Amino acid sequence: MTKYGLRTRVSVLTIAPTLIVGLLLSAFFTSTRYQDLEQQLTITGSAIIEPLAIASEVGLKNDSRENVRRLIGFAHRQHSQFVRSIAVFDRHNELFVTSNYHRDLAMLSVNNGQPIPTQLQVSQQQETLILRAPILEIGRFTPGLNVERPLGYIAMELDLSSVRLKQYQEMITALVMVALGVILSCFFAYRLISDVTHPIANMVSLVDRIRRGHLDVRIEGELLGELDTLKNGINAMAISLSEYHLEMQQSIDQATCDLRETLEQLEIQNVELDIAKKNAQEAARVKSEFLANMSHELRTPLNGVIGFTRQMLKTELSSSQRDYLLTIEKSANNLLTIINDILDFSKLEAGKLLLENIPFDFQDMLDEVMRLLAPMAHEKGLELTLRADARIPAGAVGDPLRIQQVLINLIGNAAKFTERGNIDVSVDLKQLHDETMELQFMVKDTGIGISERQQAQLFQAFRQADASISRRYGGTGLGLVITQKLVQQMGGDIGFTSRLHQGSSFWFTLKLTQTDLPVSQPIDIEPLVGRDLVIVEPNPRTREILRHRLGQVGLNIDTVADVEMLSDHAYTFALLCFDAGKMPEIESMKQAVLACEQRANSVIVCLPTTELEASEHLLKAGVSACIAKPIPQRKLLETLLGSPEPTPLPLPKPCSHQKAPYTVMTVDDNPANLKLITALLAERVEKVVTAENGVKALALAHQQAFDIILMDIQMPEMDGVTACQEIRKAGMNQQTPIVAVTAHAMPGERERLLEAGMDDYLTKPIEEAMLESTLARWLRFDELSAVTVSDVEPAPKAVCTDQSARHLDWQRALSQAAGKEDLAKEMLEMLIASFAGVKTIVEHALAGTCSTEDLWQAIHKLHGSCAYSGVPQLKALCHELETQLKAGADIDTVEPELLELQDEIAHIEQLAPQYLNDDA
Repeated sequence: MTKYGLRTRVSVLTIAPTLIVGLLLSAFFTSTRYQDLEQQLTITGSAIIEPLAIASEVGLKNDSRENVRRLIGFAHRQHSQFVRSIAVFDRHNELFVTSNYHRDLAMLSVNNGQPIPTQLQVSQQQETLILRAPILEIGRFTPGLNVERPLGYIAMELDLSSVRLKQYQEMITALVMVALGVILSCFFAYRLISDVTHPIANMVSLVDRIRRGHLDVRIEGELLGELDTLKNGINAMAISLSEYHLEMQQSIDQATCDLRETLEQLEIQNVELDIAKKNAQEAARVKSEFLANMSHELRTPLNGVIGFTRQMLKTELSSSQRDYLLTIEKSANNLLTIINDILDFSKLEAGKLLLENIPFDFQDMLDEVMRLLAPMAHEKGLELTLRADARIPAGAVGDPLRIQQVLINLIGNAAKFTERGNIDVSVDLKQLHDETMELQFMVKDTGIGISERQQAQLFQAFRQADASISRRYGGTGLGLVITQKLVQQMGGDIGFTSRLHQGSSFWFTLKLTQTDLPVSQPIDIEPLVGRDLVIVEPNPRTREILRHRLGQVGLNIDTVADVEMLSDHAYTFALLCFDAGKMPEIESMKQAVLACEQRANSVIVCLPTTELEASEHLLKAGVSACIAKPIPQRKLLETLLGSPEPTPLPLPKPCSHQKAPYTVMTVDDNPANLKLITALLAERVEKVVTAENGVKALALAHQQAFDIILMDIQMPEMDGVTACQEIRKAGMNQQTPIVAVTAHAMPGERERLLEAGMDDYLTKPIEEAMLESTLARWLRFDELSAVTVSDVEPAPKAVCTDQSARHLDWQRALSQAAGKEDLAKEMLEMLIASFAGVKTIVEHALAGTCSTEDLWQAIHKLHGSCAYSGVPQLKALCHELETQLKAGADIDTVEPELLELQDEIAHIEQLAPQYLNDDA
């Protein structure tokens, strides 16, 4: 907002009123005078024309033009200063006589078709005033008599220019008077400013000098009225400030002296704080070392207890001994879980828990979680259901291990705190933009619920909603805290809604990247389209999910709650499901199967995991297959197709007498990876050439031509991208397809490698179906018949509830070795053989006698070997260590992880013999 000075305000407030009042008065009087002049002219014209109209009556009546001309001519000459012309018209509107034949008389006459005026008319045209008066007989001028048609009328044109001149003179006079008034107002305003503003300006200048420290200045002289009072006040203020300044200077001197003493004390305190900071840092380091050491010291004996307990359970024992050992195993597993939770919490707090970014099959990941937690729910008679949005892409890139850990925590809590009812898991696609998809996971139960007062403590470490819960249900109170931090680290959000005794709903959101990489073998569902299927499921939620899921395949679905509700319609398939909470006797189950067999060609029974021993009886009763609940999508479709084998590929399944006539080169610096890829390729093509690094691969590429090359990316001496570019320059393999094989599935990695010259992209660990699909894409097998691939069911790829599977998952190892047990054993033996060198390097690193580069090389090679041996925990540790070392972390920073790595190696060495023995 604009601020105006006192001078401006005084000037405006003095001159503006005078100017406004003067303008208003002059406008009023000028306007009034203007109208009066015009009205006066009209009155004068009326006084002239009316006597003329009376006087012209005799001449017009007697047709005496000369008399009338002399009469109006005399009147024109007498008033020539403002009369321009006078004309007399007869009753026929014809000109009788005029005083001026040289004027335009058309404007004086009445327009044709209009009557002759019976009374005085006044009209204005431009700068002239026209007056028309009727010429009546003498007697008819008497008021009250009836006026017949006049004898004629007289018209007179008056000139307004003289009036206008007088009007302009009046306006100029008014403006001059206003100007004189403004001049006088300016004079008085100047005098007022001189008397008021000049002293005030002097006071302002003096106050500014006082502000700058000149406290000895004073205002002199006599001023008018209140200004003199203001002068005295300013002088008194200056005197007070001067006295205050002296006192303040004394206080400053005293404060300066005190401040010097305080600064000396602060320097002493800073030294003490610096020492305390170093002590705190040392304490934090000791704490980290303590956690890592305690992890090693606690988990090693615990794993020994668990391992030997399981070994004893394999021996002949009495019933009570077996119960005791099972109790020991369960307690030890619970304790190990608590230790792992505490370590995960410590890593999350320190920000040292790193996430993987690998492609995975989203539906298989969900089915695996459900398969792991189904026994816990079914033991309590709970129904566990899964609903996944059909719009979610099959392939995703992220950390499936941590996503499963979050789901396991939430579903495990739901199962723990629910005594009856359902646990419903759902995944919805909230948004799909380009390659990024936002998913919302929901776990809803019908358990004990959480009160509003207790909800505030839910995500606090080592706290549970009710202190009695930890005694009744067990647990450390870290599960939800770890879940929340994992979700937040993955860029998502988590929340819940709950009502006491009515259940809870926990949800979390994640953003994942979709991928078009082959993550699983596709299933040909074309044979199922149009087939009829009836679902017998007592649980309405499960029934609706199955109906929706199978309806998307193209099946014609009917659903009933009980076999007694089946119609007489003939079906291709009957899906008979049993509720975990209401399992009938085996005979009743057989009767239900028989009722379904009477209406369907094929009967598939779905049982809770706690009742799988009944499957043998049901298979003998004639059912086609038995599947454990909750039903995996892939397993169900394969069962409906009549075989668990995947869809045939164009590439033939290799056998001893039929191999494709191609030569393939595979390049990898890791012996375990190289051995596995070579074994898979040797069964499919006639010749496989191996190279341990990019330099050797380039040399081989100069010696012979290959049909396809599988190239590792990260290798010593020459990396895969450089080797690819050099091979392209060689004349022998310029057009040879080169496929990148790497464990780094970061977003944009595929595009980067393709732009660098690669033709395709495979991720480690290599699945047999993915390898076959890639070979079929780049090699032609027109003359060979297509045979189906291995029928080995994919093994779990995530954390198992069995603690030993965290260290050595043999089913995973078999899956990664394409179902070949001998190859899986050989890969595991090679991994264990590499432990000796790794342990030596780690010990040297902990002792400070090994460089970070040597340690990174050893961890990198171990990480590659872990990809094919079913050791998820060791693989995750290697990934974390490799990432930290690559980011520049020193050995002291990763010391806790190195101790945990030693611990994990010991676990695998302890567990491996039971799988490597021939009788295992």
